[in-house]
Formats: sequence, structure tokens, C-alpha cells
Amino acid sequence: MADKELGLLAHLMRRAGFGATHLELEEYQAQGYEATVDALVHPEDAPEWDDDLFRRYQPDLNSVMYFESAQNYWMYKMINSKRPLEEKIALFWHGLFATAYGKLNHAKGVVNQTDTFRRHGLGSFHNILMELSRDPAMIFWLDNKDNHKDAPNENYGRELLELFSMGIGNYTEDDVKNCARAFTGWTIANDEYMSVRASRDSIWPSGRIDWQFEYRPEDHDDTEKTFLGHTGNFNGEDIIDIILEEPATAQFIARHLYSFFVSDEVQVPAWSVTPPADPEAVDTLAKVMIESDYDMRLTMNVLLNSDFFKAAQFTKIKNPTEVVVGTLRLVGDAELPSPNSFEWSNQIMYMGQDLLNPPSVEGWHYGPEWVNSGLLMTRTNFVADMLSETDRPGVRTIIDRVGGAASSPEQLVDSCLDLLGPFEVSASTKDELVAHASTLTWSDGDKSGAEENVAGMLQLIVSTREYMFA
Repeated sequence: MADKELGLLAHLMRRAGFGATHLELEEYQAQGYEATVDALVHPEDAPEWDDDLFRRYQPDLNSVMYFESAQNYWMYKMINSKRPLEEKIALFWHGLFATAYGKLNHAKGVVNQTDTFRRHGLGSFHNILMELSRDPAMIFWLDNKDNHKDAPNENYGRELLELFSMGIGNYTEDDVKNCARAFTGWTIANDEYMSVRASRDSIWPSGRIDWQFEYRPEDHDDTEKTFLGHTGNFNGEDIIDIILEEPATAQFIARHLYSFFVSDEVQVPAWSVTPPADPEAVDTLAKVMIESDYDMRLTMNVLLNSDFFKAAQFTKIKNPTEVVVGTLRLVGDAELPSPNSFEWSNQIMYMGQDLLNPPSVEGWHYGPEWVNSGLLMTRTNFVADMLSETDRPGVRTIIDRVGGAASSPEQLVDSCLDLLGPFEVSASTKDELVAHASTLTWSDGDKSGAEENVAGMLQLIVSTREYMFA
């Protein structure tokens, strides 16, 4: 029987990070659940990431000329960072504020944006929106560089309201227009290079020119605007202040947090007509945000300690990043950059999530839409292949701990499930695993046979439907 406390900690680390080995979970258990949550929401107390090692093996990171280097860097960091929630919250904001390399053609721009999510992702949501509005990648992605006082561009203003803060049904078309006018003059410092990119913004020899935010007061619409019932000579900062006064904002972000960290919701376009699956949980998170001036650290602390979070084990379908990164953390031997790591980041794309290159400003659809027959086969093949490499330290540790000590098929299955998680499967899946274990034979002292049986059982377990749930 799996240890319930250890199982709860495994759930916590799957959701607030990318999973943990059984040995790591035992260390967390020694300090307790609440203390583990407190450490997760204070990543600044853990060792800071050092890029030197990665840059030594992947020198392109110095200029980030290649998009593949940007993807590989983030994947490598998610696997090895000592600040798991910092990386997970960055992935959350990346999905919410979806910005794609495909339009930018600027790998360093999307890397810099994810760095912003790391620095501010657990801070004030006000600061997050401010940093987002000043982010060169976002300015380029949603055309605010083309938003001028004499020719407003509504793209960023519309998405700020529709997808980034409030949701459909909580604003008018006039609000969109006046929001856009308030953000005129918010642009990129060296945008003059963009119009002559072929001759002056070449990737050679040192990479793209690093974009910077610039506010141009001469290009700002300095006239009166009416926005969400307020009237004044508003600039972008004023717009964000007003947005955060609206209860709809807290509800919208709370529902995103619930869907990403707790349980899959319906897709965002349906939110205006479909109530939350757990309105009380969403209300709880929204109330914390409002009462704390949108302190995301406090909000995440409440979420991760809540009963509704603890009760939501294995209710979310893992996104491709969670599948790949979580499996690599489990099997080990991914501590040093290698040519293989490029293939690992490609695996995330093969499973339907092109990291740093979402399909639209709406981001990725999640839940059941992560899985169809082809994508499920890609997932299964990857995780089974990783667990078949018995020389990997994580796999070796599990094999050694199970060893030949399993005296019955049930013990073999239970031991493997425990050391992979603890990990739960349905009764029917458990029966099938035990039935398979019953066909295995090895004699006393047959170490290689015992190891082969354990390795085979591990591959079967990670190929089950249940392994695809977090």
C-alpha cells in the first residue's frame, strides 16, 4: 500500500513542478507538506541558476541565433532547476500570454520573455501586466509597435482585455478602442531596424539585435479617454490599474490557475457561457487575489494547500512538456547538455506543444485535446523508450530497490507503482499488470532475469493511460 503522505507530495511536485524521484519525495516528506509548499513559493531561497555550464556545451545560447537553442535551453532548465515552481509558473504565464517565435523570428526575444515570467511570475499580477505591456516580444507579437496616436492599432488592447485579464463579456468595443489609444507610444527602441532587417538585422555574425522597450511621448494619444466607466487622460499604467479594479479580472485569472494547476476546464472561448467546474474554488482564489493586491505568491500558497487541490490527484492530462520533462527527471542522466537534448525538446513538439511557438494568441488547447491516437502513441513510445534504458541512474535506482525481493506478482506491481510515484492505476489496469507479472519467471540468484522483469514492468506502467494524468 502506497504511503498517502508520499502520494500527496508526489501530486504536489507533479503540479507545482515536473515531478520528483522517490528519493526526493522522501526528503520532502521529512520536512512536511506545508514546509515543502513554502519552499516552492519562495524559489529565491534555492540556488540561482548558473548558465555557464549550458553555455559551455551550447555556445549558441550567447547569441541565441537558433530557435532550437531557445527551446533546448528552457527544457534543460526545467529538468535541472532547483526552483521547480519558478519554471512551472513561467510555463503557466507562457500559455496564458502566448507569444510565438513563428511571427517574431527572434529567438532571444522569446527567451527574454520567459526570463520575465521567472522574475515576476510569483509577484504582483499588476507588475506582471506592466512587464508584459513593456515586453518587446509582446509588442511585436501583437503589433503595438504599429499603434500610433494618429493611427491606433487595437490588437494588443483587444487581447489584453479578452485573453490576458478579463475575458469576453466584461468590456465593450469602445473600451477596446480606448485601451489601444492609451497604449500608443509603447514601442520597441530599435524598431527602425525591423523595416530594413535584411540589411541591418542579419543574424550574422552575432545574432539579432536585442530589442528594448521604449516609450515615445510624442506618439502617445494625450487626449481624454473613457474606459470601463472611468474617464481621464489615461496612459497604459492607468488602464492596468482600472483593469485590476474589476472583479472579473480576479475571476478570470483564478479560473486559469485552477485549470492549469488543479483540474482541466473547458477551453477559454467557452468560459463566457460555461460556469467553472468548481465555482467555490475559483471564488476562493479570486478573493485571495483581491484582498492581497494580486499577490501571486500568496495565491499559489493558498491553492497548493487547499483541499480542492489535494483532492485533485490524477485529474489532469499532462501537457507534452510535463510528459517529457517529468520522464527525464525520473530516469536521470540529463544533468549535462548533450546532442540528445535537442531531440528531447523536439519530442515536446511531436506531442503537440511547440514550446515558445504556440499556435495562436489563444495559446494551446489542453485537456483531452492533448491526446489523439497519434499523439498518444508518440507519448507512449517516448516514455517506454526512456524506461527501457536501464543504465540511466533513475531507472537503475528503481530496479535496485525492487530487485528480486518481490516474492509475488502483486508485490512486483506494487513496488514498481510505488517507486514510480507513488502512482495509482485503476483496478482493471492493476489486474492486467498483475496478470502479466504472473507470466514472468526467474530463479533465485538470476539477477539479470529479475532486472529484466522489473524493467519490463516499468515500461508497461508508463505506457498505461493513467501515466498520462498528473
